[in-house]
Amino acid sequence: MHDEGLLLIGHGSRDAASNAEFEALVADYGASRPGVVVQHGYIELATPYLADALAALAARVSRVAVVPLFLFAAGHVKNDIPLALEQARAAHPGVRFSAARHLGVHPALAEVAFERAASALPDDPAARARTALVVVGRGSSDPDANGDFCKMTRLIGEGRGLLLVEPTFIGVTRPSVEETLERVARQRPERVVVLPYFLFAGRLMTKLAEQVDRFASTYPWIRASLAPHLGRSSALSGLIDERARQALAGESPLPCDTCMYRTAMPGLAREVGGLKAMLYSVRHTLTHTQASNHPHAHRPLRKHVLVCGNADCVDRGSLALLESLRRRVKQAGQQQQIRVTRTSCMGRCGEGPTVAVYPDGVWYRGVREEDAKDLVEEHLLGDRLVARIVDDIMQ
Repeated sequence: MHDEGLLLIGHGSRDAASNAEFEALVADYGASRPGVVVQHGYIELATPYLADALAALAARVSRVAVVPLFLFAAGHVKNDIPLALEQARAAHPGVRFSAARHLGVHPALAEVAFERAASALPDDPAARARTALVVVGRGSSDPDANGDFCKMTRLIGEGRGLLLVEPTFIGVTRPSVEETLERVARQRPERVVVLPYFLFAGRLMTKLAEQVDRFASTYPWIRASLAPHLGRSSALSGLIDERARQALAGESPLPCDTCMYRTAMPGLAREVGGLKAMLYSVRHTLTHTQASNHPHAHRPLRKHVLVCGNADCVDRGSLALLESLRRRVKQAGQQQQIRVTRTSCMGRCGEGPTVAVYPDGVWYRGVREEDAKDLVEEHLLGDRLVARIVDDIMQ
């Protein structure tokens, strides 16, 4: 058995080319480090899933360092990975598991990003001074991630002699790409370079290219161009090394000072309250460890039902569904064994309302209020899937 293994975690994509790019990075990285077992896993949308990848690596090594290849820390880094590690520790008590920090705000990534932008920027200083750089992030419901992205944008553009450097988001939050490009156009630049701050290509790159083309058609007197995404680089490999060393040495705490799951953030209490409850309950059931002493004995929940309460699902009727589920659980006298919780965004916008049932790990999509009866009677009480609404992508 090898002593050490690294598990590089990607988000996962419906775009096969994006997953292939991630897996090529993992293969190259592993080939250059022959003394370490290097494998990969995904949070969602591609296999192997995180839990399966942890189990496979634990069978080969005595120490596992998980390195999340995520640019910023949001729900997957703060919730999904820690919970998966707790399960892995329980299943493999002889293996030491540790998690690295996400890639985060790092000068090496700022340099890589500017190198990508420079491929579309003019060399002449005078022309560069009339050029705007728009840096595009994925966008998140987590203010930590959005704030770090804006800081990263500043680092990318600092001292580069550009007319202006603007952060924007392709989804989830604002300002949107279209809004930012409109605002930038009013500054009358000669050129606009759009820099996708994405690790890998995929559907978002296709969407962004279409947005840049529309902007160029609307403002033909402004030269608009799309720079490459970050992709593979020696700097990224070096940063993975740094994060792995920190994890194996136990020096990689999560950033908690402004985490919305631990700190009340202005204007967000209503949005994250349900998610706080979800995390408390799931961690309580799985690990029975909280920050404060918790001496009382109790039985774990039989089922925990999570209902998306974010804007898109609310518009599709998730709140009525939530109340119907709670009412039917109470009518069945199971409110002490089955909990129904409203959460924040569950990442399935456009296909909701979304419902997840744990510890079964079953997700449903497009769930209507009239489906509540079958969900309670069939799944929650009868342990039978409601097949017509199962979200098979999430299994």
